Amino acid sequence: MAEIMTKARTLNRLFCVRLIAFLGLAVCVLPAFADQSKRDSAAIDNAAMAPKVLAWRRDFHQHPELGNNEVRTAAIVAKHLQSLGMVVRTGIAHTGVSGILKGARPGPRIVLRADMDALPVKEENDLAFASKVTSSYRGQPVGVMHACGHDAHVAILMAVAEILSAKRAGLAGEVMFVFQPAEEGPPEVGQPFGAALMLEEGVFKDFKPDAVFGLHVWAALPVGKVGYRSGPTMAAADEWTLRINGRQSHGSRPWDSVDPIMVAAQIQIAAQSIIARQIDIVRSPVVLTTGAIMGGVRYNIIPDHVDMTGTLRTFDPAVRLDVIKRFERIAQSIAQASDASAELRVSITAPLTANDAKLTEQGGASLRRVLGDADVVEMPLLTIAEDFSQYSTVAPTFFYFVGSTSPEIDASKAPSNHSPLFMLDERALMIAVNTLTQVSLDALKAGVSENKK
Repeated sequence: MAEIMTKARTLNRLFCVRLIAFLGLAVCVLPAFADQSKRDSAAIDNAAMAPKVLAWRRDFHQHPELGNNEVRTAAIVAKHLQSLGMVVRTGIAHTGVSGILKGARPGPRIVLRADMDALPVKEENDLAFASKVTSSYRGQPVGVMHACGHDAHVAILMAVAEILSAKRAGLAGEVMFVFQPAEEGPPEVGQPFGAALMLEEGVFKDFKPDAVFGLHVWAALPVGKVGYRSGPTMAAADEWTLRINGRQSHGSRPWDSVDPIMVAAQIQIAAQSIIARQIDIVRSPVVLTTGAIMGGVRYNIIPDHVDMTGTLRTFDPAVRLDVIKRFERIAQSIAQASDASAELRVSITAPLTANDAKLTEQGGASLRRVLGDADVVEMPLLTIAEDFSQYSTVAPTFFYFVGSTSPEIDASKAPSNHSPLFMLDERALMIAVNTLTQVSLDALKAGVSENKK
């Protein structure tokens, strides 16, 4: 019944979106959520951009590409930035694109970033532009879907680039637009994620930023709302792999084996005691999750090894190291007790995402200028992670969330980001465009004012 209701809601929502688009009201639409006549915003007069954003987003959604393979997406982005007269670089960190917009007068340098990659998820939404793409991921056939909203992020940043380019004559400063690959991760374990590789390959070599800004569409917020918090916002993330080596035997003679499946099961259960009994998660939240256990190929053969893989999420570097040490000790002790061995490898995928206090105050004011106080909310700590955090190693950063679930759906129960049923209410697109434009304009003005001091 739950599945039937979910599909019914999806079809109803699709009908509503198409009807609104047919009437010429889709995404135009910030006034549906706020009385813009009461807002002191320079960024809201962008309704003419709405049809372009909608078309771009749907095109990217229908043609998703996995990390480091965003070839088609990157080509469209580069062509668009070049058409706006920007200095454009391509091929950064495989498929990354950057473009620099120079204002008419000297001023601060800011960076706006969007991620481009999709996920190895088979789409289950009944949309005219639903993804039918298939690919392979780490040796397995998969569907490919923009289940996290990066298609929207690319379309949003392309629109902001066009809007700010039209304002070039009145701008003081420079804006770099960064379209990043592989935020969800590279094809193979241990390879650098997109942000780290872009920095390593010199995306800011000749452009020292004063601030970096980013956003994310967010299913847990209703459309019309945006959210942010100062300081720690999203967890640091590690990808871990654990290989358990045993001894293979015939399944009918388990006494001849050292059974790595049995050892893996014991480690899986025992590792939960780290979170339940050994770490003060009130002071510092921790998540230790096993995402896959792989071992064996046949019903009557006990295999010689098992591979486990998962993620660790933390908000404190010291706690992170403590958890890793405890996990390794538990795994090796249990394996040794069974005459097996265990080797743990941990690869950090994203450090802690923390918003700079000064930028947060400034950025929050910009968001309220566009939406008003009631529709700008404080976010809780989130155990998700974002490699946007890598940019904070070179400049102050501000990252916020744009509600993307239709008002008729309870956002707390809506299919989440990364779900095959993740559904973006497309009215979120122009809300994101308008808010990011305002954040950018205010950041440039603030930087000019500071320089005058």
